[in-house]
Amino acid sequence: MQRVLSSLLVLSLLACGGSSESESGAADAREPVNDEHSFARPDEVRVKHMRLNLEVDFENRVLHGTNGLLFDALEAPGELVLDTHALKIDKVLSWKGQAREWALGEPQGRLGRQLTVQLLKGDMEVTVHYRTTPEGEALQFLEPAMTGGDHPYLFTQGQAILTRSWMPCQDSPGVRVTYDAYVIAPKPLTVLMSAGKRHAPTDLRHDDGVDDTKRVFSFYMEQAIPTYLIAMAIGEIDERAISQRCSIFASPALVEAAAAEFVDVEHMVQAAEGLFGAYRWGRYDILILPPAFPYGGMENPTLTFLTPTVIAGDRSLVSIVAHELAHSWSGNLVTNATWRDFWLNEGFTTYFERRIMEVLYGADRANMEMLLDWNSLHASLGELEAYQTVLHVNLEGRHPDDGFSGVPYNKGALFLHRLEEVVGRETLDVWLTTWFDKYAFQSATTADLVAFLKGRLPEGKVDLEDWLEDVGIPSDAPKPTSDALTVVEAEVARLAAGAAPG
Repeated sequence: MQRVLSSLLVLSLLACGGSSESESGAADAREPVNDEHSFARPDEVRVKHMRLNLEVDFENRVLHGTNGLLFDALEAPGELVLDTHALKIDKVLSWKGQAREWALGEPQGRLGRQLTVQLLKGDMEVTVHYRTTPEGEALQFLEPAMTGGDHPYLFTQGQAILTRSWMPCQDSPGVRVTYDAYVIAPKPLTVLMSAGKRHAPTDLRHDDGVDDTKRVFSFYMEQAIPTYLIAMAIGEIDERAISQRCSIFASPALVEAAAAEFVDVEHMVQAAEGLFGAYRWGRYDILILPPAFPYGGMENPTLTFLTPTVIAGDRSLVSIVAHELAHSWSGNLVTNATWRDFWLNEGFTTYFERRIMEVLYGADRANMEMLLDWNSLHASLGELEAYQTVLHVNLEGRHPDDGFSGVPYNKGALFLHRLEEVVGRETLDVWLTTWFDKYAFQSATTADLVAFLKGRLPEGKVDLEDWLEDVGIPSDAPKPTSDALTVVEAEVARLAAGAAPG
């Protein structure tokens, strides 16, 4: 995810597959780590697949329907513990349609409420019948006036712990699931999800006939992903194909400009594959959301969400696509197991983004963006509490959002640049490719990375404790340089001294 766009104006001005279980995309079979931001107990019962059947109600600004949760068969009765927030639970049924006892715990602030389902011996699936409420933080309903069109719009945003507000689930990045979904929406709106399309939308059919005012959209995700990456958008949306595996989706008024802006996206995918191995998600599509989307981008698998503000008309802001694309390896393929490990997502991705930009647009462009990020990081340090400047941040008693800043992005990328200085780019590339292969479709911790590096990193060359556990920026952090920005800074200084524009 790109949460801030502080460098966009500057850039605009300057521009005027395998055989292992993990490779198959199966759910992570490793023992889950403790996640203090989830009520779930996946060490007892772990969800492995979800079946969503939902209908959108724009008038009341809610979703209603069911979530069928499949989990490992139990030899003895137990409890399935799920995360919820601002959900109305109607009932819970077994796969045979038999009622199961359930209870909601007391509200725990933004963590929500624990949903506990009592299981019977032999249960392998339960279906939760529920409704969202307007208080659900993950659901953003927009009136037509906010979309630039004639119809309402809905999009979801699950990171970090908001997916629990539009479906009951084990809402932890350490729990990966596959899913399928059926979503009912009014015509002429289109539904998109971070998943493959099972078949073309069809008119809604009831036992007593066809409702030709609504359509059913169906999706499937065969690769196991954490729940924060399950995403949906519903609105007036058109498509323009860029390549056989890449399309741009946007409102009818914006789709042509968006397709022209991101015409290089297939080349970006190819550049990324040339660096760290095959793209393993099938399609790579981009959805341009209405201006109300509050982030630069979000790396939902197969369908990156982007703000329309990056459509500059000169492709000067396309680095955001390189960032979200890079998440297809660092973040989506290998995911931080807890939000303490968030830098494993964003630091790796920021480094990877710069490498993609270098391949496509040259070292000068990549160095310029690296220096902008360096300046942004140092400017922000004085505004953060000391704990927030630690890569392996301590979030005990805190919300995951408290760990979201430029630190996991830019300090994390600096750490990888430091490794590159020490061992060389060729060796580091082998390490990163090995890392992505070793933990493909799994969730990893900072401890996993330390163990991975200690068998490879030359003794005494990089102080891992200093980089990962200490505050601030280590003294051996690389300092980027940019000839392009040097020229700009010199001209700014000259004008400030009273010289005439050159």
